[in-house]
Amino acid sequence: MKKITKIIVGISILLLLPLTVLAGCGNSGKTIKIGIMGGDKRIWQPIAQDLKKKNINLQLVSFSDYSQPNAALQNHEVDLNSFQHEAFLDNWNKAHQSNIVSIGKTFFSPLALYSTKVKNIQGLKKGASISLPNDPTNEGRALYLLKSAGLITLKNTPLPTVKDVTSNKLNLKLNPLNAAQTPRSLSDQDGAIVNAGYALDANLNAKDVIYKEKVNKDSAPYINLIAANKDEKNKKEYQEIVKAYQSEANKKRIAKVYKGQYIPAWDAKW
Repeated sequence: MKKITKIIVGISILLLLPLTVLAGCGNSGKTIKIGIMGGDKRIWQPIAQDLKKKNINLQLVSFSDYSQPNAALQNHEVDLNSFQHEAFLDNWNKAHQSNIVSIGKTFFSPLALYSTKVKNIQGLKKGASISLPNDPTNEGRALYLLKSAGLITLKNTPLPTVKDVTSNKLNLKLNPLNAAQTPRSLSDQDGAIVNAGYALDANLNAKDVIYKEKVNKDSAPYINLIAANKDEKNKKEYQEIVKAYQSEANKKRIAKVYKGQYIPAWDAKW
């Protein structure tokens, strides 16, 4: 009887061994979740592959709306996110009493005015309708774009809204929308100011850009970044992720994938 029991125990151990080995393999490496906008997978997937060599399992969590990734970070549903610029983050922290911080710069993407109705900005007629993103920082940024084009003037305020327009020589109809909806609005608007990420996701034609934000020292607040909760910002794995993003290989990848619409900015000297 003892001999039979030993045999059964031995068989049981042998059967369990493969499961133990598989479990060990499945759990190898540190898993880190990063929230990104959908189209940015084209850049982050190769980075995730590279990080496996560092024993880091980078899990990409896609979002479709700018209001989602910071909330997810605050709630620890993700560990990091990469979708916003410094001005957006500053405004979010003030509005939500949060402590989210930048741990590394990524790229700058000039804001652009698109139109499928006119060929250039001079073609806009009186009463033309233009949609623009309605979140506080990007609405203000869009209005400054129209100001730099000579179409409107604004009150001197860092985050203007359409209520702060002081003159509008063409009597443009300015329609703030959720940023994700601005590309679709081109079908019934004379123009739409669209963030580069949404423009790329919607496959907008670069030939339809009739005015674009200039790249200079004033671009600094709009440089995108990788963000973390403040009390976790110094984690070694996070620094490895920043390093992987800010590599020469990724700089070339950004140029190839985004065809100049995203400009690597971690070493910018504008």
